[in-house]
Amino acid sequence: MRLSRYFLPVLKENPAEAQIASHRLMLRAGMIKQQQAGIYSWLPLGFKVLRRIEEIVHEEQIRAGHLPVLMPTLQPADLWQESGRYDAYGPEMLRITDRHGRDMLYGPTNEEMITDIFRAHVESYKSLPMTLYHIQWKFRDEVRPRFGVMRGREFYMKDGYSFDLTKEDALHAYNRHMVAYLRTYERMGLTAIPMRADSGPIGGDNTHEFLVLAPTGESEVFYDAKVPELHLGDREVDYDDKDAVAEICKEFTSLYARTDETHDEALFNDLPEDRRCTARGIEVGQIFYFGTKYSEAMGATVNSPEGKKVPVEMGSHGIGVSRLVGALIEANHDEKGIIWPEGVTPFHCGIVNLKQGDAACDSACDGLYAALKKAGLDPLYDDRSERAGAKFATMDLIGLPWRITVGPRGIAANKVELTSRRTGESEEMSAEVAVARIVDIYEAHR
Repeated sequence: MRLSRYFLPVLKENPAEAQIASHRLMLRAGMIKQQQAGIYSWLPLGFKVLRRIEEIVHEEQIRAGHLPVLMPTLQPADLWQESGRYDAYGPEMLRITDRHGRDMLYGPTNEEMITDIFRAHVESYKSLPMTLYHIQWKFRDEVRPRFGVMRGREFYMKDGYSFDLTKEDALHAYNRHMVAYLRTYERMGLTAIPMRADSGPIGGDNTHEFLVLAPTGESEVFYDAKVPELHLGDREVDYDDKDAVAEICKEFTSLYARTDETHDEALFNDLPEDRRCTARGIEVGQIFYFGTKYSEAMGATVNSPEGKKVPVEMGSHGIGVSRLVGALIEANHDEKGIIWPEGVTPFHCGIVNLKQGDAACDSACDGLYAALKKAGLDPLYDDRSERAGAKFATMDLIGLPWRITVGPRGIAANKVELTSRRTGESEEMSAEVAVARIVDIYEAHR
């Protein structure tokens, strides 16, 4: 993309309403525009990041054997009345009446609707196990929406629902989601710690939240200092191998890590003092096992091997896709702007032309742009007639991991400058070597 043809409404000043770094930088970098408190339009740069995150989530869900669907944002109230949650959910639910007087709601989650879909089409245990998921907009009417996309009223979420015949199978689905989530976050360059948590209005006895450590996190968390050192890495996972999946979950949950709702001071104090850590965390996902809570209430049964009708064992598993954009920025920024990890960057590389209109510089930049595109990458070429300082400031603000700078002096020596946004280190090399270096970097992240 050529920046002269792109819509990137960057702001020079910090918006007064933005209280935390991610909100401030998303507004300044032209990623979002507030339409109302807690409701945002996603502009081209922000939308690209949202889509990058969504792609990773889809890929890892499909890798784990889960099936994508798409459910509507509006739901009939009678499904929620059937489960008993319609009145219990509270004022956060946006309730609507259509022209025929039917009660509707803007879905904050989809346990009832997915249970209705399941009971209408699945009759035999032979169809199990099954996990259906979608990525869709949700709405919760927060009393105090704040912190930009971190606590908005409308948000984009992946929510998945597992259906199994037995509790043992359902707990394997729970473990399978935990491992898939660990891989998802690592691909984004995040350390998201699974912590024993409270189930809230979803219900159930087994639940873990995934939290990214950040000073602006809303949750107080307590954890063993060794927990952030755990990484799934590039190990191969057979999601059908119950023992192997359970072993990974044991590895990531055996050390102490809890939110303030489930914190146990006695257990925490059993840790060596130098390993007791207290911090703030941003929730970016949660998994639940809740058994037959919804299937019994709504009649979602299957024929068992013994020929009896039995309620299916269920779980619910969510990732905050739009919230992750804010969490990534909270974990990756400096005084100049955003620093995107390679896995989620909106553009793989920025190209800065220091002398737009100079034939040699223009030709070199066009060549770099074409070579990166041919390699399957998505560069952003700043071809505007702006001073160099303004171009560098824009690139630093929007946070592309790598920048190639082209100027008359370097071109005369057959050199361009490759700069890392994270470290600030620069190196001169030929244009061909710079392209090869960028290609190698992203090959390692695929």
